[in-house]
Amino acid sequence: MTDKTRKYFKLAQDYVMITFGLFLYAFGFTAFILPEKIVIGSVTGLSSLIHFWLGWNVAVTYYAINIILLCIAFRSVGKQFVLRTIIGATIATIMIGVLQPMFPTPMIEQQTFMNVILGAVLCGLGLGIVFTHNGSTGGTDIIAAMVAKYSTISFGRTMMYCDVLIICSSWLLFHSIDKIVYGLIFMVIYSVAADRVINNTRQSVQFLIISKKWQEIADNIIQEAHRGCTILDGTGWYTKDAVKIVMVMCRKHESVNIFRIIKETDREAIITQSNVNGVYGSGFDELKVRVHRSKKAQEQHTS
Repeated sequence: MTDKTRKYFKLAQDYVMITFGLFLYAFGFTAFILPEKIVIGSVTGLSSLIHFWLGWNVAVTYYAINIILLCIAFRSVGKQFVLRTIIGATIATIMIGVLQPMFPTPMIEQQTFMNVILGAVLCGLGLGIVFTHNGSTGGTDIIAAMVAKYSTISFGRTMMYCDVLIICSSWLLFHSIDKIVYGLIFMVIYSVAADRVINNTRQSVQFLIISKKWQEIADNIIQEAHRGCTILDGTGWYTKDAVKIVMVMCRKHESVNIFRIIKETDREAIITQSNVNGVYGSGFDELKVRVHRSKKAQEQHTS
């Protein structure tokens, strides 16, 4: 498989998983949350609030609000973010539009709390899948991206403020503390479920491999697992012989493949595997820290 073919295959795989994640999100929202008339955060909650107030279609309102926000934030968030958001918002709109008429009543009748829990878990799992495959649903992400660019307020904090404000706005329609509490419970469970999916996918491990066939192992890992290797010098203190240590970092779900490659190359290799809190750089996560303006200007000047 060529690099170009691999790239297109990965892109197609991402969009399949994004579509599946958005289906879970739309199903959780339309089957468990919307029939209970509970307002949640993000643009989905704002759309349902307008739906309960004016009777407008939730899916159409959701799409319209996202497009308006993207038009306002186009220069702030970048073309790639806009494109991903339009694709995600379009798929989510279709899913919500198709599923909403199927669930005029909650999936579990007279069990509001159970519906909130199930809806939050499904929405969180769905959104986690979308994010891990580089998708975007827009919503308050757009507002948070704008605020984070022009202020010191963090992305997550801005989203939390927006979501809490939308949830508390349900008081103006229903005059019910219960609705607000359910909305806040949804937000907590939904965030935990999404974080669990994202963190499990992004967990990384580090291998240290001691073997006389270190060259073959390193070559096979690069060719078959497509992961880089670093060769370290060491000394076996019992024999006083020089040894080579292969260091590899990869995603946790790739570790089985690394073990297979090592076993097929050298069954007597000594292997240690350890979890690492974060791996940043090429092939892993992007290091997202704010660069001081003076340093940023200096880097641009030197480049």
